[in-house]
Amino acid sequence: MRFYSQEESDSKSGSNGRQGPGFGGILRSFFSKIPWHESASRDESMRVPAPSGASVSIHNANGKTRVIGEDRDDIEIRVHKSVSADCPELAQKLLDSIHLQNGKSNDILEIEVQIPRKCSRRAVAHLEIRVPRATKISSSSTNGKISLDGLESSIRARSSNGSIAICNVIGDIDVTTANAKVACRCTQGRLHARSSNGKIEVGGHKGSIDASTSNGVIKASIDSLGEAGIHLSTSNGRIVLELPPDADADVDMRVENGHIRNDLDLEEIPSSSEGRVRGRIGKGGIPIRLRTSNGTISLR
Repeated sequence: MRFYSQEESDSKSGSNGRQGPGFGGILRSFFSKIPWHESASRDESMRVPAPSGASVSIHNANGKTRVIGEDRDDIEIRVHKSVSADCPELAQKLLDSIHLQNGKSNDILEIEVQIPRKCSRRAVAHLEIRVPRATKISSSSTNGKISLDGLESSIRARSSNGSIAICNVIGDIDVTTANAKVACRCTQGRLHARSSNGKIEVGGHKGSIDASTSNGVIKASIDSLGEAGIHLSTSNGRIVLELPPDADADVDMRVENGHIRNDLDLEEIPSSSEGRVRGRIGKGGIPIRLRTSNGTISLR
């Protein structure tokens, strides 16, 4: 009996048109298709003067964005860049191609992370920006979370695929996300929140709220009501609203497929339509409008 070497075995298998490449050839083909990944990361930081207009515009396509308001006069920008590639050399080249740009336009500081299209699927850049508390913020992201904390001015946040978290903000708030959650805690002012496919949660808010989502739950607890009132609506989901004990409001609640639960002392107004409850809390005056197509409304 003769034992063939691996090369001889592959050669004999290849000479017969009815057989495959042999075991060795299969192994070589298998390992050649395995993606070997190398990663590289880098931290960068810079300090720039605060703009005279006290406004900052931020755009980060791929990565988290966090803005923190502090007692300071300048602005500190930190970025953590990371990429993955097939070899260390390529990973470093991709890392070098990610740029953080900032410039002033009409008294507004504009900050943008530029990731080349060739590595957009393999690269992320996480931003942390520390600003004076009274800075107006406009932040947008294509794929990433946005977090704003400790600010005392109006803010605007947009994310296509990422949650938005607002905490300890005094000022008007305008937030929109397409496929994620909106969470606001300890905020004060006019709050405008939109989500296409995600829940909206508001805790300890002082002021008015206009919030709606296509598919998700809306929960809101109010410490004090604003003159514009509360407007909450969802197509598919529950609505839970908790009011302060001294609230004076005119309430209008409506469901198409669901129930209305009221735990407050509500002086009801007769309604001719099913699934609708209207009434007055305290002296009335401030409007509260709650709507859901498929879900339960709870007023507490």
